[in-house]
Amino acid sequence: MIKYVFFDFNGTILNDVDLCLNLLNQILAKQGHKSISLEKYKNIFTFPIKRYYELAGIDFSKDSFEDLSKWFINKYQKASFNCPLYPYLLEVLTKLKEKGIQRIVLSASQLTNLCEQLEVLNIKDEFNNILGLDNIYAASKLEVARKFIEDNNILPAEVLAVGDTLHDYEVASTLHFNSILFSEGHQSIEVLKKANRPIINDLIEILKYID
Repeated sequence: MIKYVFFDFNGTILNDVDLCLNLLNQILAKQGHKSISLEKYKNIFTFPIKRYYELAGIDFSKDSFEDLSKWFINKYQKASFNCPLYPYLLEVLTKLKEKGIQRIVLSASQLTNLCEQLEVLNIKDEFNNILGLDNIYAASKLEVARKFIEDNNILPAEVLAVGDTLHDYEVASTLHFNSILFSEGHQSIEVLKKANRPIINDLIEILKYID
């Protein structure tokens, strides 16, 4: 029986795909490269973020990954406050709460920035716990999740993880969580199919997997 639902944030709760693509194309333009399409973006996006930048053609001899990460966050954070939540999110959170299921955000975002976003979007109180990283480099959220389930004596079989990338699947698989993938985020359906997990097109479909 599912007692906990772990939600990824970027591309699962918050639709920031267009914003992230726009910022990537600004970096590419700065380095003299052509912009990439949304289709290509969704096919190359991956974790760690540094690898995705390499696939996009970014030259770290011109701008270090650390400098680009700081530039990105400075541009991204405030702009993200204007990004929409995905349809049905609030309805799903309400249904889960009514069923006594814990709602947890698990993100590769820096925790302070993540909490600020949730506050501005007025949804922070909809979640029981918020898990993020202690840095802005978005490498992996695996250890954050592992520590949380160990500290709280959570059985993996009681967890459903929802995310929009193969990294979400990899974290869930490593920790033996149940998992589903959301097709409207940062990776294409073609990429997500590699995980051989159920793929949902709307968040309302989460409710089918909790009983």
